[in-house]
Amino acid sequence: MKFQILNANFPKTDEGRVYHMEVKRGEVANRIITVGDSSRAKMFSKWLDKDTPVFYLESQRGFTTLTGKYHGVPISIVGIGMGISMMDFFIREVRSIVDGQLAIIRFGSCGSIGTPNIGNMIIPSGAFAITRNYNYFSDDEDETRTNDEKPYNFTNVFYADPVLCKQIEKQLLKNSFDEKEIFTGLNATCDSFYSSQGRYDENFRDSNTDIFKTITATYPNTVSLEMETFMLYHLASTSTLAPLKHSNKVLDKGNSIKAAATMMVFVDRFSNEFISPENVQYLQEIAGKAVLDALIETELSEVHPENEGCVWNKKFTS
Repeated sequence: MKFQILNANFPKTDEGRVYHMEVKRGEVANRIITVGDSSRAKMFSKWLDKDTPVFYLESQRGFTTLTGKYHGVPISIVGIGMGISMMDFFIREVRSIVDGQLAIIRFGSCGSIGTPNIGNMIIPSGAFAITRNYNYFSDDEDETRTNDEKPYNFTNVFYADPVLCKQIEKQLLKNSFDEKEIFTGLNATCDSFYSSQGRYDENFRDSNTDIFKTITATYPNTVSLEMETFMLYHLASTSTLAPLKHSNKVLDKGNSIKAAATMMVFVDRFSNEFISPENVQYLQEIAGKAVLDALIETELSEVHPENEGCVWNKKFTS
C-alpha cells in the first residue's frame, strides 16, 4: 500500500489510514482480541457470525486485522506479532481510529515460573516489565556505569480491569476448564525472548543466571513470563478520556481502555518442558471461544457509531 502521509506527528494517509496497521475508522470494532500469531487470528474468525462478511486486512508491517460480528456484537481480532513495540503500535493506532471506549483482551502463550503447569491458563491481574540495562554491559569504565548497576531493570506493576478478568475466568470455567487449571497473579513482560527471560546463550554476555531469583524476590506473586501484556496494561492505565464524547455526562477521571489478558502455559521455565502441538490446538479452541464470550459481555460507555461506513454492517451481495 502506498501512503501519502499528512502529518509526521501521528502518521495517517489522506483517507485516514494509520501508518503501521493500515486500518481506518469503521474497520476496527470497540471490542478486540489481540493475538501474536496471524494464523491464530484467522482461526478465531471462524466463530464470527456467518451472516456478516468478515473484513480482512494484512498490513505490510505484520499486522492482521479481521472484523465482523459475534452473536450480533461487532468484534475485531488482530494479530500483532511479538513484543512490546508491536503492542504499542497496535493500541495507539487503534485508539486513534475507534470512537468510544475500547475493551481489549490479549490471548497468547507464556512460560510459567511458579505453580502453573503446562496446559494451564493464566489471567494476570497485573504486569511489570523487565528490560535489559544496556549501561551495565558497557565496556566504558567511566561515570556512565555505577557500582550498584544491575543487568536488568524492573518497572512498577500496572493492573488489568478486574471486571474483565472475572468475565474471562467465568467463561473459561464454562468452557471445560477446572478451577485448578486457572491461575491469577503477576506477569513479567520481557523485552527479549532470550536474555531477560533467563535463557542461556553462550554467544552473548547476558548476566541472567539469577534472574528468576530476582523476579521472585522483587514480585513474589509472579506466575508467568511473556513479551506483550505489560504494554497493554500500561497504556490502558494511562489512556485518557479524550476519545469519549459523553454528551449526557462529563467524567473528570478514568480511562478509555479496559484491558485484560489470558495466556496458555506453553513451557515450564524451571524444567524447560514444552507443550505438545495437540495440546495447543485444544487450548486455542476452548479458551479462544471463552475470550470471545467474555468480550461481548463487557459493558462499554460508548461505542463507535453504527453507520453505513462500518465494515461490520456490510451485507453479502447476491
